[in-house]
Amino acid sequence: MAWMNGVETDSVSVSDRAFQYGDGCFTTVLVEQGVPRLWSQHLQRLKNTLLKLNIAAPDWSPMISKVMSVAQKYPEKGVIKILISRGTGGRGYSTAGCQQTLVMISDFVWPAHYETWQQHGIELGLCQQRLGLIPMLAGLKHLNRLEQVMLKQEIEANGWQDAVVLDINDHVVETCASNIFWRHDSTLYTPELSQAGVHGLMRAHVCELAKDLGYCLEFVKSPLDALLCADEVFITNALMALVPVTKIQWKTYDEHSALEAITKRLYTC
Repeated sequence: MAWMNGVETDSVSVSDRAFQYGDGCFTTVLVEQGVPRLWSQHLQRLKNTLLKLNIAAPDWSPMISKVMSVAQKYPEKGVIKILISRGTGGRGYSTAGCQQTLVMISDFVWPAHYETWQQHGIELGLCQQRLGLIPMLAGLKHLNRLEQVMLKQEIEANGWQDAVVLDINDHVVETCASNIFWRHDSTLYTPELSQAGVHGLMRAHVCELAKDLGYCLEFVKSPLDALLCADEVFITNALMALVPVTKIQWKTYDEHSALEAITKRLYTC
């Protein structure tokens, strides 16, 4: 069950542009002890994305009230997903005549396997499919996620937990559903995402904490070899926080010092 503009429902209009064209955006929020983590960042990302997509902003107050109310259902951990559609209307791709912006709020149990990943790490495969370069949408958490659907099919077909994803120029971008960092000596690297990928909120939070902890931070366009030469690799998203990578192809990783230092500072600033 979900709430659409405050009304509890399990259906959406077939003419809604989220269904017709993926015309909208979303964010997925970790709830701990009834508190939506990184909430101000989630809200600002929604506002920024709507502005970028030229979608009319909804009335934020009732949406925020509903999020806070739903969060109270989870005294331990849960997840709230907020999806915003341009609404119904418009002919073909045209947005002229679109009706009221639609806000959908849904919630679900936090994926328990993330705790295992956090404690023991994961091995990453390497996807053969490549991400295209789409600068007008790069960084945005928009609803057009067919690339990720196809990548997930490849991951599941190979029995991987997740996998490194490159762009068509063979630069490391991310994994299927997370951002990626690697460390060499005292420098942390993460992909520069002006052409592809998602600017994850946990990625931004980690970047801030890493600089506070004295790490050099570089945003780079790097081939896979950069990961295979690294001292440490970890992945991030808002739900699982930081997860250590233990192996990519033939390379194993035993050091997790940056991850451990950053994890101790999560949500404290």
